[in-house]
Amino acid sequence: MPPSLRREEQAWAERRLLVGVDEAGRGPLAGPVVAAAVAFPAGFRRIRGVRDSKVLTREDRERLAGLIRARAIGVGIGAASNREIDRRNIRVASALAMRRAVRRLFEGPARCEFGSLCDASWLVIDGLPLPEIGYPHDAVVDADACCYTVAAASIIAKTVRDRIMHLLAPRHPDYRWETNVGYSTPDHLNGIARVGITRHHRLSFAPVAQPGLWS
Repeated sequence: MPPSLRREEQAWAERRLLVGVDEAGRGPLAGPVVAAAVAFPAGFRRIRGVRDSKVLTREDRERLAGLIRARAIGVGIGAASNREIDRRNIRVASALAMRRAVRRLFEGPARCEFGSLCDASWLVIDGLPLPEIGYPHDAVVDADACCYTVAAASIIAKTVRDRIMHLLAPRHPDYRWETNVGYSTPDHLNGIARVGITRHHRLSFAPVAQPGLWS
């Protein structure tokens, strides 16, 4: 089943905007966690093919990301670095990335819709509640599969994070980030075993969190 616009239609009927928020990159051994916040205008007609980013091909994600950016009221991007992940833990760092994404959305052109977007919005995030986001929100498990705007946010977050890792890949060819974007594939693990780790790795994640791996 494709994600529904049911929550969006409820928000529009109440003269509010639904802001969908999702993150990408909780599990990799390297790189940042990236979040996106997306809001569509009232009465928006769905873009065909928008789904949870995990079930889409890279080509479909890139194509849909362009359409989402063109038709959304606004898109906010936020990130938390691997150092912030190590210092705060991945859950708090994910919330920090989401807070940054929402703030950037609120500060952009989207705030002109219905006056102050901060006051006239309904935030929906994927997963469990995260008080550290700093904004009232509804947390829905698997929201990226059932809420259209959260699915759109998942696509934006995934494409942005993948581009970051693809840009880093030529500088660190031993880890094959151009294909695994930092996840713990055999190629990545073999690279760590051969040459150690980089400043982009998450020192608090196993097997990176082992002594003697710095190259």
